[in-house]
Amino acid sequence: MPNRMLRCLPLLLAALLLGWVLAPAVADLPERQEREALRVCADGNNLPFSSEAGEGFENRIAELMAEDLGVPLVYVWSPQVMGFVRNTLELRVCDVMIGAVAGYEFVQNSNEVYRSVYALVVPEASDLEVTRLTDPALQGRRIGVVTETPPLVPLRRTGAILQSYPLMVDTRVRAPVRDAIEDVVAGRTEGAVLWGPLAGYYAARAEPPLRVIPLVDDDSGARLDYRITMGLRRGEPHWKDWINDFIDRRRDEIHAILAEYGVPLLDRRGQLLSPGAGGDS
Repeated sequence: MPNRMLRCLPLLLAALLLGWVLAPAVADLPERQEREALRVCADGNNLPFSSEAGEGFENRIAELMAEDLGVPLVYVWSPQVMGFVRNTLELRVCDVMIGAVAGYEFVQNSNEVYRSVYALVVPEASDLEVTRLTDPALQGRRIGVVTETPPLVPLRRTGAILQSYPLMVDTRVRAPVRDAIEDVVAGRTEGAVLWGPLAGYYAARAEPPLRVIPLVDDDSGARLDYRITMGLRRGEPHWKDWINDFIDRRRDEIHAILAEYGVPLLDRRGQLLSPGAGGDS
C-alpha cells in the first residue's frame, strides 16, 4: 500500500495543481447583492472625465449614482492605460467604470449613457467652417490630431498638414489634448480634430476661448461618433439592471451635467442635441 501511494503521488500532485490553475476559470464568484459603497474605477488625472479632486463629469455622474443608491462613493484610482480593466474591475476592487465605449470587449456594457462625435476646434476668427473631414477647405491647413484615432487617415487623404500627438500616455505625466489646444491658441496649428468631450471642455477653457465644430456631416467613412456606456464585470445581471434603470431615470440630469462641460451630444439619428434637450438618444 505505501508503494502504491508513492506511485500515485505525482498524479495526485498534478491533479491538485491543475485544480488550482483552472479554479478561477470554472468557478465565478457570486454577484454582490449588498453594496456598502459605490466603488468606481477611475483615472485620477483625466479631465474632463475624472480627477481625484472630483472635477470631472464622470465624477458628477458617480455622485448622482451614489446618491441614488444611498451609499458612500469610493474611488479606486488607476491611470487609464493598457491594463486598466485588469487592474481594477477584474481584481474586483471596484464595480463600475462610468465611461466605456459601447462594444468594448473587456467589460460588460450598460445601456447608452450618451453619444458624442469628434469635432474640429478652431480660433473664433477662423474661416474654417467644415463639418466633414473630406472638405477641400482642409487641404494644406495645419491641423492637430491624436495618433491612432479615426480622423487621422481621412485628414491625411484630404491633404491637411498634420501635427500629431500621442494617444496612449500616462495622464499623470502628459496631456496631449491640452498640448493640441495650446498649439491652436498659439497659432502653431490652425485647428485640431479631437474627441467631442475633450474638444468642448478644453476649447472653453482656452484663452481666448476656441470654437468647436462637431463633425456631424462627415462622409469620409471613418467612425467619428460613439455611444458611451458604463462598464462592469460580466456575470452581474442584477447590477447591470440597476445601472440601466438609473441611466433611464436620470438621463436628463446626466445630459445636463454633460452640457455644462461642453460635450457635443447626439440623438439616435446622429443629429446634434441642443443644450438642455431631453434624452431621446
